[in-house]
Amino acid sequence: MSDRYATSRSLLERARHSLTGGVSSPFRAYFPVPLYFEDGNGPRLRDVDGNEYIDYALGWGPNILGYKHPAVVEAVTRQARGVHTYGAQHRIEPEVAEKFQRSVPCAERVAFTSSGSEAVQLAMRLARAYTGRKRILKCEGHYHGWMDSALLSYRGTAAQLGSVDAPSVAFGSKGQVANAADNIAIATWNGLEAIEKRFADFPGEIAAVITEPVLCNSGCIMPEPGFLEGLREITRRHGALLIFDEVITGFRIDVGGAQKHFGVTPDLATFGKAIGAGMPLSAVAGWPDIMEMMMTGGVAFGGTFNGNPMSLAAANAALDVLMANDGAALVKANRLGCLLQDGLRNAAAKNGIPVHICGFGTAFSIHFTELAEMRTYRDMLGDNKERLTAYIRAMLDEGIYLLPDGRMYVSCVHGEQEIRETVSAADRAFASLPR
Repeated sequence: MSDRYATSRSLLERARHSLTGGVSSPFRAYFPVPLYFEDGNGPRLRDVDGNEYIDYALGWGPNILGYKHPAVVEAVTRQARGVHTYGAQHRIEPEVAEKFQRSVPCAERVAFTSSGSEAVQLAMRLARAYTGRKRILKCEGHYHGWMDSALLSYRGTAAQLGSVDAPSVAFGSKGQVANAADNIAIATWNGLEAIEKRFADFPGEIAAVITEPVLCNSGCIMPEPGFLEGLREITRRHGALLIFDEVITGFRIDVGGAQKHFGVTPDLATFGKAIGAGMPLSAVAGWPDIMEMMMTGGVAFGGTFNGNPMSLAAANAALDVLMANDGAALVKANRLGCLLQDGLRNAAAKNGIPVHICGFGTAFSIHFTELAEMRTYRDMLGDNKERLTAYIRAMLDEGIYLLPDGRMYVSCVHGEQEIRETVSAADRAFASLPR
């Protein structure tokens, strides 16, 4: 039997002699087959072996408009003929910032940077400076970047996480400095009592609560009714800030982000992924008295590529598409994503495979579990990971490209045809799984 991924395997083996692990980001090595790609169009990709895929990875999220969207291609091409970076101001910066202001409730001021990890570091620094406190409260399973101060209790075993009432700080990497734990507090998510207890455990120390408003990085678990509202009330009462990490939800669940969708406005919010439509770009948005501390309050922040013309040209075009007709493109994408979820549930049930699918239309996860609901990261610990890996590999062979953790992103250019093809492929993939 011929190997349909032979060229990718050959290139990966070659790359191992020059690139660390053969990849530019270790997460990419987790795929059942780390593929090499050479083109994409709309919601579809083509690899170096000529295999075509309907793509639900979308570059780990940024490609909200799919591949080679005409508006983005035109904008980036035009800018590529000009200056790529000034290290200074240019006309596109205020244009994009003003679009943020029109869409995002908390975005009275905006600061651009290049990655979500950087944006989170800035938001946490601002919170500490504004409140005069050192400790950030985060929730288990939430990913806020790979840096020492944030990669804590993102993933871990039940033993590493400790008790629900007083969770341990679980380090995410060897080489992290131990004192990173001195500036963090951990709580389980979706429980206001747990949040209140952490404030009681660290009176007067917590500068901010940072949370993904939807737990996208660990299973796409939705907030329970009243939870985000409760966070808003608790943080105000204790004199702490509320930070929404909207690197995934921003310009994906709604053009105003999760804060607009759920009607809860944080003090600061981080954005990334979709805003650049495939170009490296992130942002922090928030209230003027907090954000202006970078200019008048002694908060250091900088970056040669912050607000560079290439990335902002892409964002300018992408936001025009996303914001047109009151966000009609995202409304359609979320509707089709919900149809896809229903189709996957039905296909799994038909084949006697227990699954739980949670999330929203353009970002959701499939869990191979008997659980009827999922509330926290700990609920994921019982997922059947071997069955998930087998399913992802079977879908790959069917021409469906998925992320290795079971997450699926739907873009504004996926259509009903792609949904039908994906559900049909999933039916065959579920049928192939061992019972």
